[in-house]
Amino acid sequence: MDYFDQQSDRLTYRKLNEKDIDSWVEYFVDNDRLAYLGLDLSKTKETLAEEWIRLQFNRYQEQGLGHLAIELKETGEFIGMGGIIPRELNGKKEYEIAYSLIPRFWGNGFATEIARTFRDHGFKNKIADRFISIIDIANHQSAHVARKNGMLVLFKTEYLGLQVNIFGVDKTVNAKEES
Repeated sequence: MDYFDQQSDRLTYRKLNEKDIDSWVEYFVDNDRLAYLGLDLSKTKETLAEEWIRLQFNRYQEQGLGHLAIELKETGEFIGMGGIIPRELNGKKEYEIAYSLIPRFWGNGFATEIARTFRDHGFKNKIADRFISIIDIANHQSAHVARKNGMLVLFKTEYLGLQVNIFGVDKTVNAKEES
């Protein structure tokens, strides 16, 4: 299955493009969860949106992974992004399942659907034997999603100047879920 062209029950996933920058600006408006991301919030929302999306273009080229645009199947509306992100964490290569939704789409179960889609894709396509999610210790909503994705807290650490829990799930746990 092509990483850059996926679907789940209610969503489609595709490569980001330049046109998505304007839609992504909305993510940075009235979003109380930005503090959990370690971003430089002195930058304009337009700059943050452009830098975030351009970073994904580099990831596509260099790693063959990265955040994808996420759209509602029914309408094609852009609701956010998510994907598998290679990370260096405590001197070890890890693969993070990450997602960010425009706030007006919160509370609809999309985060769980996204996280499970990338977990399943990652295991099925042997991207890694374990996937993690890096979650600020105060971000209870994302911790809930990680648990629904079969993840448990592996350890606590500092990441991008934030105190975070590293959640993880490995293929043996996922295999037990499917049987």
